[in-house]
Amino acid sequence: MTGPELAEAGRLLAAATRPVVFTGAGMSAESGVPTFRDARTGLWQRYDPAELATPAAFRADPALVWGWYEGRRHGVRRAEPNAGHRAVAAIQARLPETVVITQNVDDLHERGGAAAPVRLHGSLFAPRCAACDHPAPLPDDAPEPPAGRLDPPACARCAAPVRPGVVWFGEALPEAALAAAVEAASRCDLLLTVGTSALVHPAAEVPLVAARLGAPVVQVNPVETPLDAVCAVNLRGPAGEVLPALVRAAWPADVGR
Repeated sequence: MTGPELAEAGRLLAAATRPVVFTGAGMSAESGVPTFRDARTGLWQRYDPAELATPAAFRADPALVWGWYEGRRHGVRRAEPNAGHRAVAAIQARLPETVVITQNVDDLHERGGAAAPVRLHGSLFAPRCAACDHPAPLPDDAPEPPAGRLDPPACARCAAPVRPGVVWFGEALPEAALAAAVEAASRCDLLLTVGTSALVHPAAEVPLVAARLGAPVVQVNPVETPLDAVCAVNLRGPAGEVLPALVRAAWPADVGR
């Protein structure tokens, strides 16, 4: 990828010291992780994911919801970080004050080399008790269960059902994560938004915070989004192609090292 837009985005990145990288589902889709609305395959075709992603659905049928999310978790475990994830890690390695904020619930940023991403929507790999909120980690080597309904494990503290560690419809974002995201956006000198539709609120407010306070916003997305109007540069294309090109544009002397 070349062109004046890429050159300008590279200049902005090279000049930054406190960038924020804000990522959405498009980042992980290139690793084969289906976006939420696409995650309707096999036994789950007759279910609307939005109807499974609520506290009420879990109360009504814990085995149905837990089984669906266990399928998602094991699918993510089979996926691999893509070139976009590795480029984010390269930015963070070059600029140690980089803050990665993600709406994704997978672990691909960490496996791609990024440190301590701020997780606005929780994680598939951090289940917790539905009653007392006690963490209930699952072993990494747990075998993949048969597809279908699956009873959730019991909490070790209170014996209530364990739930997926993600934010469901109707739930507030984790206070600490949202506060950290807003703080990072408030003090950044560049916000790079990647693979997000900018339609899911309040997460979609994060780039707007940076823009309102004068930080340039660079968007990487194959299609137009509501953020187009506030961006200094819009780079059209998938993250796995655009982000490595952006890193090369920012630090051409590093190419080939």
